[in-house]
Amino acid sequence: MPKPYPEEFRRDVVAVARKGQAPLTQIAKDFGISESCLANWLKKADIEDGNRPGVTRAESEELRELRKRNKLLEQENEILRRAAAFFARELPPKMMYPLVRDLAADRIPVAVACRVLGFSKQAFYKWAEEPVSQRDWDDAHLINAALDIHADDPEFGYRFIADLGYEAGENRVQRLCSLQGIYSVFAKKRGLTARPGPPVHDDLVNRDFTAASPNLLWLTDISEHRTAEGKLYLCAVKDVWSNRIVGYSVDDRMTAALACSALRNAIGLRSPHGTIVHSDRGSQFRSRKFVNLLTRNGLRGSMGRVAACADNAAMESWFALLQHNVLDRKRWDTKEELRLAIVHWIERTYHRRRRQRGLARLTPVEYETLNKASLAA
Repeated sequence: MPKPYPEEFRRDVVAVARKGQAPLTQIAKDFGISESCLANWLKKADIEDGNRPGVTRAESEELRELRKRNKLLEQENEILRRAAAFFARELPPKMMYPLVRDLAADRIPVAVACRVLGFSKQAFYKWAEEPVSQRDWDDAHLINAALDIHADDPEFGYRFIADLGYEAGENRVQRLCSLQGIYSVFAKKRGLTARPGPPVHDDLVNRDFTAASPNLLWLTDISEHRTAEGKLYLCAVKDVWSNRIVGYSVDDRMTAALACSALRNAIGLRSPHGTIVHSDRGSQFRSRKFVNLLTRNGLRGSMGRVAACADNAAMESWFALLQHNVLDRKRWDTKEELRLAIVHWIERTYHRRRRQRGLARLTPVEYETLNKASLAA
């Protein structure tokens, strides 16, 4: 079954086709898709823009969301009805966790019940496993003892409390005192210092930008480009084996969503496993969203050092090539104009026309086409 193309790639191809600068057959060939596929994308785009009758994606999603919302409202009404009966007993219960358990037995999701009743589902699951843990009891006794000792002698801190013979370590007593705001009256508040955090991943590349087969090593980075309307940011993912840009995303904001979108596009087209994804230590690549995306797809993260551009030199050289061939050629008035120029250069010129000496004077698409059969053999 063929892999679906990313939505961002479809929009870019449709935008290029609508400009009418080349026949549809040539555009489909330049972007590596069939002519019927391009015609289908244009038809759907006309429906979305209201130029053609049909059900748009927004209308389909709206109908689906209305059905989900209707079902959710029915579940919430049932929860409120059951909760009113639950607390109208002669002896009202002290907690609502048993009600959530009864609702779950009647196929009402725990997340919905917890949200309507006003607490987190994690708290319910924790209670279901162990209503009151032994450590909670011990912490409660330690907190009571710490409050009593601090009330008698406010000048003493957590160290004095930990030395009184209780079966608890000093770090544990410090944590509990910090949670309860128990500090010595002579304690000094330490100022906060801004220090860079540790890298999320180790450097698995060590400036060796070579790969014996596809999807072994990917490089990624983000660059910014100026237009009359403001800045435009490009995040690209490059396969070192063929130097092909396997995923990219363009946006007017440099956020973690931009890096995740580019990586998600690359994953959708290549289906990698165990691939090393090397980047710099930008906040976008150190974000929780990006790290979780790597983990969920079985990819291995790698990061260079701070202020060492040579640790990602192969990706920096590609952005320099883009700067020379596209960005420095003219002054760009609109973001959309620059976006289409970048996409057109990547898909048509760089992938299918620009021959590289490192690839035996082949283009990235030709190199992959010729070598995939030999690698499979």
